[in-house]
This record gives sequence, structure tokens and C-alpha cells, in this order.
Amino acid sequence: MDVKIAISQKPPTLLDLGATLVQAVDIIKQAAAQGAKLVVFPECYLPGYPTWIWRLKPGGDMALGNTLHSKLVENSVNIAAGDLDPICAAAKEYDIIIVIGMNEIDSTFSGSSLFNSVVTISSDGTILNRHRKLMPTNPERMVHAMGDASGLRVVDTPIGRIGCLICWEAYMPLARYALYSQAMDIFITPTWDSGENWLSTLNHIAREGGCWVLSTATALQGSDIPDSFPDRDALFSPDEWINPGDATVVKPFGGVVAGPLHQEKALLFATIDPSAARQSRKPLDVSGHYARPDIFQLKINRTQMPPVDFNE
Repeated sequence: MDVKIAISQKPPTLLDLGATLVQAVDIIKQAAAQGAKLVVFPECYLPGYPTWIWRLKPGGDMALGNTLHSKLVENSVNIAAGDLDPICAAAKEYDIIIVIGMNEIDSTFSGSSLFNSVVTISSDGTILNRHRKLMPTNPERMVHAMGDASGLRVVDTPIGRIGCLICWEAYMPLARYALYSQAMDIFITPTWDSGENWLSTLNHIAREGGCWVLSTATALQGSDIPDSFPDRDALFSPDEWINPGDATVVKPFGGVVAGPLHQEKALLFATIDPSAARQSRKPLDVSGHYARPDIFQLKINRTQMPPVDFNE
């Protein structure tokens, strides 16, 4: 069954959750109008990836870093408070599956800690899964807490079984294997990475996992950073490409079928056949006939890891 999908690499309004939610709903509408049944957004799209962390001077920009972090906390997604309601409503209205990255705030315990999360929303508006990045990448550890494996799941959707890892999680062999072992048809990796090395990783995963691979970063120029961003001109040049985007679709067993969409603030469309994933695993099924469970075994602790256990 052929399915049309869309991958957005359009930039958000950085550090403005309300404005970015409006943009996201408009992008969902655009994707649906073109017949897409799935739309994918980049890593931390709500309300933008904290790209400044790669530019702050260690130990030298503490005040600016604290100011930016406070704005990010104020504009991060609180799922329990209904911040994703407009996205869920759009999924239902336009009959489209949504995979969207976000900065998510922990409102249950600390009220302050942030997670780099990706949420999969069904076409009926139901949140099917929330995965929190297991290991923040390099300076992301100054912004995001570590997630647990409670969201390390592949979920059923009307177009096939979807699993997600975020950016450099795709370099974690055991995390990939955890998804391969759940009959995954479509692997989605919202990212901040791009370029030839990342493309080679996407091809490797498509071949190793026998699955469709969809990826995108945010296509972002310095001119996309809003005027309200503190000390914007000290960190960014208006004409520079901070990230080229490079949205890509790779077919099962490898081979690019769409993209990379380079330095374009646009949507990438492609038509895929999810059933081709399982067919491609006939010669190589790493969690099936290539698994050798008599030699190798993987154990995954999916227990949620709350910092406090109140025993009333």
C-alpha cells in the first residue's frame, strides 16, 4: 500500500511556543492538503532546538546562557497541561499522523527539568508514544535531562509500525536493536545533524533494520532568529546557514528515494510502501533469523524512573 508522507524542515519561531504551535498547525494543514498521511517535524521543533549551546563560551557566557535557558523553560511543552492539544486536534481534523520533536518540561516532579522528546500522534488525535532522548548529545547535557526507556517503543498506526530515536541516539546500537525487535516498518529520527556522514548513517540503519528511514533537521539561517532573542547578533550572523536541514527518505535495505532537501525552508514529500520493510528483511533480519539469541541477549528496563516515590 503506497502512502504519501511529508517531512518539514521549516524553522520555528525560536523560544516562542505559542507562535511555533500556530506554525506547526499550518504545516500540518499544508501536508494534508498535498495528500500526506504522515508529517514529521525536526528535533526540538517546539519551540526550537537550543542551537546557542554550541556557541556559548564555556564559563564565559553564564549570564546569557541562564537567560536563554529561562526563556526555553517558559516556552517548553507541558503535555499534562494540554500544550499539545492544538497538534492533536490538527491530527484529527486533517486525518494525519504526526511525529514532532520538542523541548518537554517535567511538570510532575521538578517543574524545571527539560527533556529532549519526540511524540507520535495518531490520526485520531491520540498520543501513541512519548520518547525522551536517552542521552543528550555533548552540550545538550547543560539543557536536557536523560530520559528512560519507557518510550522506547514501536507503535501501530494506520500506515504501519513507527519507531523513533532522536539524533545521535541513532548511533546507539542497542537502542536501534530495541526498535528492530518490535517489527518496525518506519524509523523516524528527528535530528540536528546533517551532511554526508549523517546520510551514511541513515542508509546503514535502513539496511541493518530493514525499514524505511525518515530524518530531518531544521533548515535555519541567522535571519530566522527573532529580534526578541537575547544578544542575537553576538551569536548569529544574519546570512549564515546554521543548519541546512537535509530532510531525507531512505528505502528499506538502503538507497535515498527523496532528498536530501538542502538549505530549503520547505516540506519534502515522498511516497512509500510500508510493507516493503518486512519484505526487505528476508535476507537479513537482525532481530530474527540473524539474532543468535543463544549467543547474544538484550535486556531493556522500560520501568519509568521517577525521582520520588510517595507511599501514602
